[in-house]
Amino acid sequence: MSCCQCESEVRPYSLLSAASSAPLTQKKAPNMSAPMRCPGPVRCPGPMSRRGFLQLGTLGLGGLGLADVMRLRAGAAQAADPETSVIFVWLPGGPPHMEMYDMKPDAPADYRGAFHPIRTNVDGLDVCELMPRHARIADRYNIVRSIAHNFADHGGGHKRFLTGRDPKTPTGFVNDAPAVGSIVARCREHVHAGVPNYISGTDAGRAGVDVYSFGAAYLGPAYVPFNIPGDPSKPDFTVRNVSLHESVADRLDDRMTLLRDFDRLRRDVDRSGLMEAMDDFDQRAASLLTSSRAQSAFDLSQEPDALRDRYGRHAWGQRALLARRLVEAGCSFVTMVMEKPYQSGVPWLKQGTYNWDSHAVNCHLFDDARVRLPIYDQAVTALIEDLFDRGLDRRVMLIVTGEFGRTPKITTRTGTQTGVMQPGRDHWPGAMSLLITGGGMRTGQVIGETNSRGEEPKERPLTPNDLWATVYRHLGIDPDWTFPDHSGRPMPILPYGEPIAELC
Repeated sequence: MSCCQCESEVRPYSLLSAASSAPLTQKKAPNMSAPMRCPGPVRCPGPMSRRGFLQLGTLGLGGLGLADVMRLRAGAAQAADPETSVIFVWLPGGPPHMEMYDMKPDAPADYRGAFHPIRTNVDGLDVCELMPRHARIADRYNIVRSIAHNFADHGGGHKRFLTGRDPKTPTGFVNDAPAVGSIVARCREHVHAGVPNYISGTDAGRAGVDVYSFGAAYLGPAYVPFNIPGDPSKPDFTVRNVSLHESVADRLDDRMTLLRDFDRLRRDVDRSGLMEAMDDFDQRAASLLTSSRAQSAFDLSQEPDALRDRYGRHAWGQRALLARRLVEAGCSFVTMVMEKPYQSGVPWLKQGTYNWDSHAVNCHLFDDARVRLPIYDQAVTALIEDLFDRGLDRRVMLIVTGEFGRTPKITTRTGTQTGVMQPGRDHWPGAMSLLITGGGMRTGQVIGETNSRGEEPKERPLTPNDLWATVYRHLGIDPDWTFPDHSGRPMPILPYGEPIAELC
């Protein structure tokens, strides 16, 4: 459960002056021999192609004048598509694929578990009996059952899944490559919608970027998510971590650094005249946090009670509703963590566990699922229906996943909290399931298949990179473009992976 809370990161090396941190951009020549990909929207060219980086090294800084740099930056800004966005629901710990979306009723008893699959409104797509709302709207989402990777530790699994790269170390949560949300924030930094471009929602005390490997690595701390900690279902919930960028913290007086809400932030900034003294980056940051649009987007009280009830008056449900409000307001990438179900008035279950890490020593797998899955079922399906009902299903892509699956074979151990023998499942990156919908994709599909015991992909093997290639295609970001790492080497946004054709 414990992990590094340190959020200090080294700023990325830049070829430009300290007053202008955006890397250069240059369009790369098309590769006519490359395999065909799914057609997609206009792609964001990113900061620099591999060839462009090498050409720059040959020319030297004198080879490009200021006007050239500004034209290249302008080209990058114009090519991005700010109308698309992503909601990413993160289930840390590793949800049990064989208790949710990939049940094996004909497997031996020590594999199949205690629950039964139920039919949905899509032939061939069955889900767990504890998720009846999923069964009613299966035509509005897809299940991918054949994603796998090789990192079984939580830290390694988080880093592998969230960055699209094999981490340098198999443990620990500090990224050595940027999380996908940070890439999106960097590619869309020119978009000023009145809300931050990258937002996350977590439990209180779990806001650090290194809790879930949300770090921006060599992109720098400007591209980590703006975090909203706490339980949005509580009447006194507020967005408390409203502050300006840490790089100007020593220039702010105590009143500024201790601001607790939007109204006071706006009043003190206007009175102190700090807006004129800040550099452009911090002016934009402060503008985001003082905008009426941001205040409105975070205000769940503007939603009808009936809709809030439909999502569920608990942290997961209201976080899902908040995600919809944020993308509707213009946020490009919203990550909402659904980790602890035992809050918002849900009594703690002695044989339950905090996150989805259902080892037998942590919880009674089936007792925990009987509490956890109905709450999850309500929150996720309400979000899906709301996106479709509002006509957001073409521009908003929704992904729901954890870092890996669970061992197909059930283990039995003595529970740490209960002191009795109980069933559980361990880490299993060899097979996992995820839910994906929106983005204008065809829905009502099962993509991929595992073997009869849920151990490994049998058909259509995929990796997290194929998922991210699909996401980048939706957002108009070319995964071949590069950012310089700490040593100045050009690093591609995604080293490999192809958009999942069934979702095109």
